[in-house]
Amino acid sequence: MKKHYDIPPTPFKGGVFSWLLLGIVVFLLQLSSCINAQQKNNQNQFEEPVTELIVGAEQTELYFPLLKDKSIAIVANQTSVINNVHLVDSLINAGFNVKRVFGPEHGFRGKAADGEHVKDDMDTKTGVTVISLYGAHKKPSDKDLEDIDVVIFDIQDVGARFYTYISTMSFVMESCAENNIEFIVLDRPNPHGDYVDGPVLEKEFSSFVGLHPVPVVHGMTVGEYAKMVNGEDWLKNSIKCKLTVIPCKNYDHKIIYELPIPPSPNLPNNIAIQLYPSLCFFEGTIISVGRGTEFPFQIIGHPDFVIGSFVFTPEPITGVSSNPKHKGKTCYGQSLQGLAEQLLQRERKLNLGKLLGYYDFFKERDVFFTPYFEKLAGTDRLRKQIEEGLTEEQIRASWQEDLEAFKKIRKKYLLYNDFE
Repeated sequence: MKKHYDIPPTPFKGGVFSWLLLGIVVFLLQLSSCINAQQKNNQNQFEEPVTELIVGAEQTELYFPLLKDKSIAIVANQTSVINNVHLVDSLINAGFNVKRVFGPEHGFRGKAADGEHVKDDMDTKTGVTVISLYGAHKKPSDKDLEDIDVVIFDIQDVGARFYTYISTMSFVMESCAENNIEFIVLDRPNPHGDYVDGPVLEKEFSSFVGLHPVPVVHGMTVGEYAKMVNGEDWLKNSIKCKLTVIPCKNYDHKIIYELPIPPSPNLPNNIAIQLYPSLCFFEGTIISVGRGTEFPFQIIGHPDFVIGSFVFTPEPITGVSSNPKHKGKTCYGQSLQGLAEQLLQRERKLNLGKLLGYYDFFKERDVFFTPYFEKLAGTDRLRKQIEEGLTEEQIRASWQEDLEAFKKIRKKYLLYNDFE
């Protein structure tokens, strides 16, 4: 009968010693394999399993029952998707009665440039009436909500006070409260939900780029923010909205969330999103933040900043930037991708260094700021502090008392474990 060998004997002709040596080698290899397997098993025992983050819109089992036999309006844009299918399409395909869509800044399908007027229209795909909530018509009228039983809000926010989606949400909540209509928020994570920073808005500086007394980075999801607006009586005449929040699953405020869909044309990637809270202050100055280029909110510059190493020329881009600052002029400045990595990995706070540095460079400082700056800052103190020559540390120290007071309010409305 033919013998079978795990190791073929043919190459080994050295007698007993060779076979003994070979046996030792085989034993050591098998021992090493067992040790590695055991180490891997031990490691797996202590590793937390990777859990999938599930946004509110994807948990249809929680809110579909609330929509049965209801006339529905939806506040949505291009980020309002369930597994790559738009929420409006999903609800219509599921047989729900979607009567109206409200579109925020940049429109329902997210194709309008910054500041561009968006007209009321009809969605060509579904035939549903679309009403713009940007421009002069920021709050739904009684007629807009006629025959509506429930309004759904599902938009991916960026987590900065001056990003207008939370202002749109607040105005819709107010209209729903006035008309006794249910308001459902399908929650989504905040890419800046892991810290709180910046000056807290003062009431006299309230505008569409900042309605409420919150810091620039408030560290809340839209669902948590809606609860705070309702709970702190920030709606007109302190009225209350019939609010339901469908929370995210497996999310907490220590997670730095990367948005799967750009939230607006000038925030095309995660670099721009991470830089946005710090760079948006420049929108109230003579400095360009790269609108009208392929790197919006990733570069800064000016035609007279001759020491800048990065050169760009802003030009109108259809659906992105209709009339960019310094249009057609060569600007000199900086690419800030390295700063984005620094903010993402270490700092998790607003960066004022670039703003202070550019202000110091320009001799004609009386024209550096525009009136819009104070709306973005939510106060006139920041401009005055910069003009007085305060350091970044001194400016940041002046925020702390207001930030601590806000954090106490914020904590009451959190739906997820906090970062602290």
